[in-house]
Parts: sequence; C-alpha cells; structure tokens
Amino acid sequence: MASMLLTSLRSSPLTSVQAAQFAARSLSTSVHLQAQAKSKKSLATPGVKNIVLVDGVRTPFLQSGTIYANLMPHDLARAALQGLLNRTGLPKDAVDYIVYGTVIQEVKTSNVAREAALGAGFSDKTPAHTVTMACISSNQAMTTAVGLIAAGQCDAVVAGGVEFMSDVPIRHSRKMRKTMLSLNKAKTLGARLSLLGSIRLSHLAPELPAVAEFSTAETMGHSADRLAAAFGVSRLEQDEFALRSHMLAKKAQDSGLLSDVISFKVPGKDIVSKDNGIRPSTMEQMAKLKPAFIKPHGTVTAANSSFLTDGASAVLIMSEEKALAMGYKPKAYLRYKTKIMPYIKKLPDALMYTVSLFSQVGAPPMEKFNSWGGSLSLGHPFAATGCRLVTTVAHRLQKEGGQYGLVAACAAGGQGHAMVIEAYPQ
Repeated sequence: MASMLLTSLRSSPLTSVQAAQFAARSLSTSVHLQAQAKSKKSLATPGVKNIVLVDGVRTPFLQSGTIYANLMPHDLARAALQGLLNRTGLPKDAVDYIVYGTVIQEVKTSNVAREAALGAGFSDKTPAHTVTMACISSNQAMTTAVGLIAAGQCDAVVAGGVEFMSDVPIRHSRKMRKTMLSLNKAKTLGARLSLLGSIRLSHLAPELPAVAEFSTAETMGHSADRLAAAFGVSRLEQDEFALRSHMLAKKAQDSGLLSDVISFKVPGKDIVSKDNGIRPSTMEQMAKLKPAFIKPHGTVTAANSSFLTDGASAVLIMSEEKALAMGYKPKAYLRYKTKIMPYIKKLPDALMYTVSLFSQVGAPPMEKFNSWGGSLSLGHPFAATGCRLVTTVAHRLQKEGGQYGLVAACAAGGQGHAMVIEAYPQ
C-alpha cells in the first residue's frame, strides 16, 4: 500500500482540484480541527440520540512475517477484544452486538468476528458478524455499530477489525482444483487413475493473492504511481512525507502517546508491547531505494509506502445514556446525521464533504495531520486501521484540548469514508 504527499494545504478554502489532491494524499488520514469561532458549538442534533466512543485499543501493529507469523487472524482479534474488556472493565453480557472487519479472509474462520468473540469469552447468545470493505472495513464496522444504536436495537456494540498478512490463502490453480474435486467424486479406481493421469506440471502452479483491484488488476502501488504522475507529486515530496510520518510516530511512541496499544503475550514468544515498523531514516538513505512498482521511472518505493502489517483493533461504542448509566466517562462523540455528514460511502461524496467542511473552517495546516504518525510508519493492517484512526483522534483531542477531529480514508473500488469526532466535555 502506498501513501503520497501532495501540495501542502493552504489556509484558504479548498478548490475541488485541491480536494482531490488531498484525498489522494494517503491511505488514511486523521486531522484535528478547531473551529475558528470562539464559541465551541456542539454538533449534537436535537431529538437525536448521542452516540459515544467509550474507549479503543489495538494490538501492536507488526510487520507481517515477524512475531505474529504462527498465529491466525482470530487470535489477534481475540486479543484486541480481551484488551478492550480489560481496559474498560466491561461485563461481557453488557455487549449487545459485535461487528468486525477483515479484508483477506482466512477460510477456516470466515466469520472472524464470531470466532474471536467466542474465544474472548463472550456468550454464544451475543450475535457477531464480519464485514469487508477493503481498507475501510473497520470504519464500516463502526458505522454499523452507530446505526444499530441509532435505530434503538442496541445500547452497546463492540466494533473492530483484523488483518493478518503473515499467512494469506494460497490456492491451487483452477484446473488442479477441478481435478481434485472430481477425484473426490470418482467412484472407481479406473476413474481416479484417469484423473490423476490428466494432471500436468502447469496445474501445480499456485494462485497467489495480490493487493490489486479485481476489476482493473491494478495494484495499489501502480495506482499510487499513476496518481503521483497525474497530480505532479514528486519522489522528494513522497519521501519527505514518509520521513515525517516515521519521525512523528517515533516521538509519539517514546512519549507514551500511543496509549491505545495493549501488550500481547504471543504464545511461545515474548510479550509484544509496541509497533515494530517505525524506522526513522534519512532523506539520503531513502533516495537510494529504487522504484517498487513502475520501473525505472516510478516514484513509489518501499521507503515511502506502508508495509504489509498484522494487527487488530477494537472500540466500544455506546449510547451516551447507557455509558453514563454504567459509570463510564466517554472519550468522544461519534457524530451522524448532522449538516456535515460524518460517514460517506463513495469517494466523490467524501471529496465534496471535505470541500464543504474546509470551506467552513478553513484548510488546516500540515501540522494538524497525523501528528502522531500514520499508516506509513505505524503500519496498515487493512481492516484494523479505521478503529486506530478514530481512537487516535479522540486521544489527540483530549491531549490538545481540541473539539473536532476528522477521520478520512480511501478504499479499493473507488470508495471512501469520513467521520467527524467531537471531544467529550472534560
């Protein structure tokens, strides 16, 4: 997955072209916005139920093929759920529903939400389902949670996401699969021998998964290179943005700001307590790397792209009334059905939403974006990133004394998601 830096945002309202450039900036972005007006007006809608983020956690995000390599996706998801229970002290029977996102599914645990919930000790009477929407899968899980609570069907929903790139499904070729299925149905030895005799060496070539669009066969890296060329984003700008991400992430990690990360005891290994992909470098070292996708003239490299990542996240979303009744102090409001819509299904709508929002509050300066690092440095386990973004924005608002934050992310298929986070009164 690639991330790109585009022209720095100006203090004036964005044009549609600038908004398009901003939207292509990265896989996922969080920005802390402060209203220009002195009065801090809430986005609460009269007569509409307030929905809050009580807390959120995540496992350390690790480079695939490292410490998590021998686990399965539901192991990470279970760890995130257990971490959330430990962090909040939430009784398991208080959860009405569980929704999890995932992108690359493990066929043995296709409904990973259910398997992780049962493994974490939730009752089999608590329903759980899994959603997939590329890189905004956990965003959609949260949106589903908000919808269930807004509709009055639930008071407390756990949403999350998990991605496990250390062990992705690798299939036999289609011809080999057909032969194997036919062998299973063959009733005589002669029929079996005939089928075995039909196998050719080419049938044994495996089908490897690819981080690519099915409809276009274009990988994210190729797409990023193409967009960089179309919008005039230089290799230097991309390297600078990536270096910024790693330096800010390292600073946040060392300062203890990444408090959503929980410690996780990996069976047979040590306790993992921090992300392992943060690697501050130098511009000189980054400049030595060759293009990773379009060779030799591409600008996307291993240094200015996010790495394949294993990780899971979970958040507790409740109605404000229920949260307060249970003695919780929420971290933030998740706003919906306001004049500025917080969750959007299509990228063009997300662009127009960004234009509308920034035309009201002005384009924020670069230092507002991902000031604790982003997916380039922290990692991007596809379906887990959305919950990380929302939790991080809530923590930043508390730390910095802000009132509003914006989470925006793009996803395969030309889709996008945006959500407004409002700080809970302290």
